[in-house]
Amino acid sequence: MRKIIFIIVLVVAIVGASLPLYFIGELHYYSSLSPLKKFSSYQELKSFVEASSQANTYSDRVFSPQTWALRATAMENAAEGLSVPDYSTTNIQVEGVDEADVVKTDGKYIYAMSNKSVFIVKAYPAEEAEVVSQIDLNGTLMGVFINGDRLVVFEEKGFDAYILYEKFNSYEEPPAYESPRVFIRVYDILDRTNPMEARNVSLDGYYFNSRMIGDYVYVVINKPAYCQDDEVALPKIYSDDGVREIPATDIYYSDIADYSYTFSTIVAVNVQNDAEEPTLEPFLLGAASNMYVSLNNIYITIPENEKTLIYRIHIEGSQIESAASGEVPGYVLNQFSMDEHNGHFRIATTTGQTWRTWGEESSKNNVYVLDMNLDIVGRLEDLAPGESIYSARFMGNRCYLVTFRKIDPLFVIDLEDPGNPRVLGHLEITGYSDYLHPYDEDHIIGVGKETVAAEDGDFAWYQGVKISLFDVSDVENPKEIDKYEIGDRGTDSPILSDHKAFLFDRSRNLLVIPVLVADIDEEKYLGEIPPYAYGDYVWQGAYVFDISLDKGLVLKGRITHLEDDTDLMKSGYYFSSLYSVKRSLYIDNVLYTISDKKVKMNSLEDLGEISEVEFP
Repeated sequence: MRKIIFIIVLVVAIVGASLPLYFIGELHYYSSLSPLKKFSSYQELKSFVEASSQANTYSDRVFSPQTWALRATAMENAAEGLSVPDYSTTNIQVEGVDEADVVKTDGKYIYAMSNKSVFIVKAYPAEEAEVVSQIDLNGTLMGVFINGDRLVVFEEKGFDAYILYEKFNSYEEPPAYESPRVFIRVYDILDRTNPMEARNVSLDGYYFNSRMIGDYVYVVINKPAYCQDDEVALPKIYSDDGVREIPATDIYYSDIADYSYTFSTIVAVNVQNDAEEPTLEPFLLGAASNMYVSLNNIYITIPENEKTLIYRIHIEGSQIESAASGEVPGYVLNQFSMDEHNGHFRIATTTGQTWRTWGEESSKNNVYVLDMNLDIVGRLEDLAPGESIYSARFMGNRCYLVTFRKIDPLFVIDLEDPGNPRVLGHLEITGYSDYLHPYDEDHIIGVGKETVAAEDGDFAWYQGVKISLFDVSDVENPKEIDKYEIGDRGTDSPILSDHKAFLFDRSRNLLVIPVLVADIDEEKYLGEIPPYAYGDYVWQGAYVFDISLDKGLVLKGRITHLEDDTDLMKSGYYFSSLYSVKRSLYIDNVLYTISDKKVKMNSLEDLGEISEVEFP
């Protein structure tokens, strides 16, 4: 019986993690969002958590479904006294707001995560490349930052889901519940051959997201709100000075009814000054879904009952404070659906259900402009009925939206008058873009999938990866001036879900994307190949393009880390290999591709191989 209950709990958790959160639970409708408040006492906090319609009470051996569902400045190296060559940085959304990634470089060294280790690779000059040191940890690595001679590593430790499942499956007694913990580890790497841990700050919960602005790293950590042994488990911070529990009177909360509550704690750590204590502000809210960060504000969104709640938290150095609360209809796709510009916050959302092709409940798409109090001052609603947003990009006074169901409309939206957003023009083509990237003010790169419209039914079959170059100089008549298609149905790229895998440099006419290629064996089919047919995996690596307005997209070549087809042949419907290229960057005139097993160096001129470094 216990196995059955566990499996039901696990299924509920998985479904809850994979669906937009507004589908889950019976929620109360609301008409406005009141400002965040702080609890007046611990008892008020406890009563608030206990009164939640689905508050989870833990004994020391009970697990919650929510436990499963939550889940660059270049500086000269004084020791070497060498000048830093030209190099690429992580593809980020907001200039000056760095985003943690699995690979970073400072122009001389590459810092690469692989499994539970961080490798420091002397990368320049390429002919002398070698692994100079290795940091081994035993948790799950979530990302790294590089800040001069400081390396920041995020590590998450918690229960191993597979071990836990096996214990339930074998009727063994499960271990006592213990909250996972996120570690913010800062290393002094003045001597790259001997990294020294300078400080270690940790909090109970799950890593949600982070940014680095100047010398400050801002980390958002989520922790389920629950009672254990009739007491609320308050957020705690662990540092070299010991353990500090956050008092209830320091916790902001929203009185909007939700199906579950989470402590979202924002921590600011000065990575250059070890003497400065980390500051933090905890917020008791619903489960956060997306985050956008400008130079001075963190915006956290929470989907609820066909609306998205928005919280603006002001940041400045070590200061963190609640600034405003607001709401808009619909749900948000990702961070690129949000933007701050000239004292306004812009956000694109989808309302309704795409599976309903008509009526009030059919999906529609919207753009809202809010002031810094998060009050709506402008709106553009009911775009592309029956479709949903696949990608968005705000660029100055314009917004570009890609919606999709059967064809791909690219909308050009004018936001110069914040109170009156309006559609300037749109383009309808086959396929869709999952990611949009500015080429210049009048041109955009899109990466997504090509599609073939179904003969029966209001949908389309996606095909291979498609790269598009759009001309939006004539705003009323945007055009796709070039495109490049890779592979057949089943072809994939991490860029479709992670923009940090995208390498583009307009001055070098350089575009690099990692791709897993699937090709259809035509001999397996008699006559015409159906559009729903999947290809077999045949190649993985980096596609390197020359991209320009006069020549469009020209393939220069491909680089792979796979030395044979063993991993491809045994992949079936799912491909996994330690030699999958996951990132690329350049230093001087050398292109570096990085997988979990090696760094490979090729000439940017002709892609000729220079050298490679294997990770131990």
